[in-house]
Amino acid sequence: MAIFRLNKELAFPDPSYAEEEGILALGGDLSVDRLVLAYANGIFPWYTEDSPILWWSPDPRMVLFPDRFKVSKSLKQLVRSDKYTFTYDKDFDRVIRKCAEISRKGQNTTWITREMLKAYANLHEAGFAHSVETWFGNELVGGLYGISLGKAFFGESMFYDMRDASKFALYHLIDLLKKWDFELIDAQQDTEHLRSLGAISIPRNEFLDKLEMAVTKPTKKGNWNNYL
Repeated sequence: MAIFRLNKELAFPDPSYAEEEGILALGGDLSVDRLVLAYANGIFPWYTEDSPILWWSPDPRMVLFPDRFKVSKSLKQLVRSDKYTFTYDKDFDRVIRKCAEISRKGQNTTWITREMLKAYANLHEAGFAHSVETWFGNELVGGLYGISLGKAFFGESMFYDMRDASKFALYHLIDLLKKWDFELIDAQQDTEHLRSLGAISIPRNEFLDKLEMAVTKPTKKGNWNNYL
């Protein structure tokens, strides 16, 4: 099946047209409007600095339902301790830059390109992208970021400089999402690590049906602290 080439029109092909590996389209731009449209339709950008923008909608899809999050004994102990503290939307720019600096197995370059850094900073300014930070005293030692639409959260990346600092951030993200009755967290790709946290792989059409319902709910735009 041919990969679609996007133009200036704000539109995407149906995700069912994606290639077997998940690639749906190439080109277009990373404007706030296009990114919001993409995520609302189960599509996300993923590419490297030396390639065109690639848009993906894999089948199956990895999803973490907030009420199925598995909390290990060690994480429970960490949360009860005073070792770390957490914040929401306090230092989004530094979190995403730290995520971009991570050396990942089998990858020589980061998918969080300079263009992506700017695009997600714009999404944050527009109130759709959010971060959770983990602090050891006054030092940022872990965190994660993603996009929020309706009752769906799209996890993008996380980092840690100290043991379990990213899991600590994830715990507090999910704790908040539960309180706000979020329906799903899109984890995109299947990994053993995500499965250990309770994520499951579901068919794309099932994911899209659940997503369609979730994104019809009101979105908590802007700094999340305004809703606490």
